Amino acid sequence: MGRRFAALVAAAFALAACGRSNGASATQPQTAQVGSAAPSWSEPSIPGPTLSLASFRGKAIYLNFFATWCPPCNSEASSIDALSRAYAGRGLRVVGVDVLESRGKAADFRSKHGLSYPVVVDDGALRNQYEVNGLPVHVFIDRAGVVRKIVVGQLSPAAMRENVERVLR
Repeated sequence: MGRRFAALVAAAFALAACGRSNGASATQPQTAQVGSAAPSWSEPSIPGPTLSLASFRGKAIYLNFFATWCPPCNSEASSIDALSRAYAGRGLRVVGVDVLESRGKAADFRSKHGLSYPVVVDDGALRNQYEVNGLPVHVFIDRAGVVRKIVVGQLSPAAMRENVERVLR
């Protein structure tokens, strides 16, 4: 009985160590890590079409995780849109990620704030890949597809701009 228990404990530790690897597997999707390649994703967007990380190859990406009920998310929306418009010509792509809400709520948020950038409705997959545990969350990905910064909580327009400038270099 003691050897069997020891073997089970050793197997559990081995599995836990494998689960910490940065590689994606069929059972455990890759999670975002600053300094590593951003996890792959593909989601239908508002206003369309389906967007994917691969579709932005060579572009800097600003993912903004939000919810319509989140006061800081609402107050930041116009600043994020202004950055999207100002830096689009330099290769920035902004994508709003509405976490666990309906397509209708996401579309209403986009319309209410006059957003020019697309929004995807996350069923929890992106939230899990980016380990979102509060809102808003700002993810800055450089042109090579490497996550450069993840910020939980509200950002000032100046801090947003500073991070955008960094990933555009």
